[in-house]
Amino acid sequence: MASERQIQVGNVLIGSGAPVVVQSMTLTKTHDVEATTAQIAALASAGCEIVRVAVPKSEDADALPKIVRLSPIPVIADIHFNASLALRAIEAGVAAVRINPGNIGGPDKVAEVVRAAQRAGMPMRIGANSGSLPKHLADVAQRDQAEALVEAALEEVRLLESLGFYEFKISVKSSHVPTMIRAYRMLSEKVPYPLHLGVTEAGTPYSGSIKSAVGMGALLVDGIGDTVRVSLTADPVEEVKTAYEILKALGLRERGPVMIACPSCGRDNVGVQTLAEEVEERLRGYPQHFEVAVLGCAVNGPGEAGDADFGIAGGRDVGFVYAHGRVLKKVSSDILIDELFHEIDRWIAEGMHRPKRLKMAKPAALAMAEASLIPLE
Repeated sequence: MASERQIQVGNVLIGSGAPVVVQSMTLTKTHDVEATTAQIAALASAGCEIVRVAVPKSEDADALPKIVRLSPIPVIADIHFNASLALRAIEAGVAAVRINPGNIGGPDKVAEVVRAAQRAGMPMRIGANSGSLPKHLADVAQRDQAEALVEAALEEVRLLESLGFYEFKISVKSSHVPTMIRAYRMLSEKVPYPLHLGVTEAGTPYSGSIKSAVGMGALLVDGIGDTVRVSLTADPVEEVKTAYEILKALGLRERGPVMIACPSCGRDNVGVQTLAEEVEERLRGYPQHFEVAVLGCAVNGPGEAGDADFGIAGGRDVGFVYAHGRVLKKVSSDILIDELFHEIDRWIAEGMHRPKRLKMAKPAALAMAEASLIPLE
């Protein structure tokens, strides 16, 4: 079930119907302020809305006030094993702290951090990870790791609630996708708090993006999850890009263009893969949200392009540019992509007005045959 409670991390609302928030984590040594703030700037430009920084040492805590001041997005301090670093992060003015109550030094230390967060009006993130479950849950984990993750998280929830603290979000991450899905589903039935989704240690951009899309997509489509982090072994900007592609595919967020392209087959006369790759690369420079279809033949071209804002369908020597369900022009194949972007740019300059769509009553092949009679431009 969807979360009932809402927290605020800096100026970003999480939970209870707010848009799903995209976050990432810097790879830099946090005490290297120049490198860290540069990476935060790159993440913010890519659409990252919250950024987490690791604070394993005192020198990292020393850097936090300047990082917070220079960051264009809310900064979360990631703290493990050292309550004093969490206290210093709170004093530095971070937007939130991520702690594991089970390894921060015992209930007294947790209470100290919670009181400081309460005074600062600051939320926290708590939660369990399959790679670091408490030892007393080993038997449960042997039987069902998802159940162990949920119980570990609920122990932390009960501790914070006993301290009168309710401003937190929860994660129950696993690198095993089915375990992660089951754990979040179980947890969502037991708590009202916002949930932070992620497949931990997902892997390289190829496999990690697939695992993250499967794991988070299965939950998000059911309304479970309020903020996401795609954990890739890569430049964190790639995490943000992947997160938005997941959210765009589910219709949950709009950021930048969406491209659909046919998978190619023996009917392809134009090399649709090359066309699609070039169109995708040129679309990266557009912050506006619109849909572009790239098709390679007459079978699906008119229908698919008709559902997009713009589209191209290729042929041996000529191609067709579509706009809002209508054939716009027939052009030589060598200028097909340039003509597509000429029309996109003109549409954006004129205010991105979307005309009323007409359902295509004619079969796609017949429509393409008629389009072929259009004079070549």
